[in-house]
Amino acid sequence: MKPSPHSGSAAPRGRKDPVLLAFGPNLKPVRILRRVNRFAVLVECHGEERLAHLPNSGRLQELLRPQTPGLVRLVEAPGRRTVGDLVLVQAAGPQGTGWVSVDARLPGRLAQTILQRRLLRQAPVFQEIRTEVRFGQSRLDLAGTEAGTGRPFWGEAKSVTLVEEGVARFPDAPTARGRRHLEELIAAARQGALAMVLFVVLRDDARLFAPHEENDPAFAEALSRAAASGVQVRAAACAVSPEGIRWLRELPVRLKAPQA
Repeated sequence: MKPSPHSGSAAPRGRKDPVLLAFGPNLKPVRILRRVNRFAVLVECHGEERLAHLPNSGRLQELLRPQTPGLVRLVEAPGRRTVGDLVLVQAAGPQGTGWVSVDARLPGRLAQTILQRRLLRQAPVFQEIRTEVRFGQSRLDLAGTEAGTGRPFWGEAKSVTLVEEGVARFPDAPTARGRRHLEELIAAARQGALAMVLFVVLRDDARLFAPHEENDPAFAEALSRAAASGVQVRAAACAVSPEGIRWLRELPVRLKAPQA
């Protein structure tokens, strides 16, 4: 295993813990009872059992344990079956009291803000960054143009919620979609574009990032090939609280050499 040249960094001088996203006031405390299906979880809210939408298809087994505290964003809409979206659970760190964001829709927006504010070490400067743009057979999270050169930029942001002994790991379940995105980024890099995959760690107890080879060896191998092909592999840890998500630091990335 070897570290990426883009090793851990804090926010640039004069930019202490910038706010990346504010949650607002409409969060209601709940307790997790059980997961019902891929996108629904049963919660206890003021003594009543209610169904909440889970905006994350990952396994999340270490997070969605019975009686785990959580926060739901209330959503009132005619005909809606759920009370709202489960956005935070309190399950990070050795004491299990740290907050984790389980909203997998956020990393694209967070990555856009991180890049626009140039919070990564030796970050490129962009004229623009758009989200959800089609490339090849996929819709990638990020697209834009590098300032000065006009070089095209393509990027993907991945939501990371699993941390094992200080190591942020992705994925927590096999992901054919994630592997396809890496292949698209490899193709973009070979065409001369600036390509990047940014792993956004939505909790604050990680010291470094490494792919979860045991869960998805094909993804880990594809990530190593992507790095060898010129795709930037970066990772960022966030400080998560009921108030919102703040930039914490860039994490070192540990990858195996690609297979011959």
